Amino acid sequence: MGKIHATAIVEDGAVLGADVEIGPYAVIGPDAVLGDGCKIFGHAMISGHTKLGERCEVHPFAHIGGKTQDLKYDGGTTYVEIGPRTVMREYVTVNCGTRDGEVTKVGADCLLMAYCHVAHGCVLDDHIIVSNSTSFAGEVHIEEHATISGLCGVHQFCRIGCHAMIAPATVILQDAPPYMIIAGTPAEVRGVNIVGLTRRGFSEEARDAIKSAYKAFYRSGLNVTDAIAKMESDLPHTPELAHLVDFFKTSQRGVIR
Repeated sequence: MGKIHATAIVEDGAVLGADVEIGPYAVIGPDAVLGDGCKIFGHAMISGHTKLGERCEVHPFAHIGGKTQDLKYDGGTTYVEIGPRTVMREYVTVNCGTRDGEVTKVGADCLLMAYCHVAHGCVLDDHIIVSNSTSFAGEVHIEEHATISGLCGVHQFCRIGCHAMIAPATVILQDAPPYMIIAGTPAEVRGVNIVGLTRRGFSEEARDAIKSAYKAFYRSGLNVTDAIAKMESDLPHTPELAHLVDFFKTSQRGVIR
């Protein structure tokens, strides 16, 4: 059975799963849906059309489901969806979408540390770690297992690829490629995230292919088109390389070099 503090406000219409805990002075809006085992700490707020998966944690003073800050918002119903077991620490904000029907999504098993901001229309895939005081502008897409350090800023419409490591205080203005370490202002690719890939069980063959792709794209002196052609013609056809090539080809804002 759930545990709801006497001072918490749970508005009519909110849907609470089994064993939900809601702390003192927390506020749960009428369109919120909380999965089984969610824990909402004191003074946190869940508003808007927001759905939390099972066993999520929302820590004090976080606000999940607030109205978009995008001035283009002209009404309509927008949403936030949070995957199971995701933890949102103190003062985290996750805003609803801007366009009617738009969803801001955070995947499963993510950790958003204190003061992080996820703006309208962002999509964060599973197993993402974001350190303190990092902000994502609207429509940002972060692929699975990316790690973003503290005090980073990510421009709207940018992507951060899977298994990338973003160093502290990095400003992302273009797409940050998968599997790489990115650092600096302006951001630069500093090398392959070998430690992260090894810890996550990538084979030696996969790591070698990624290192070869890094050399072709960043150290060969070739332009983007020729570097991609070299990667496709000369390197092993591994799934990791295929994803990296597709990431480069589909970039709308250009890839950090």
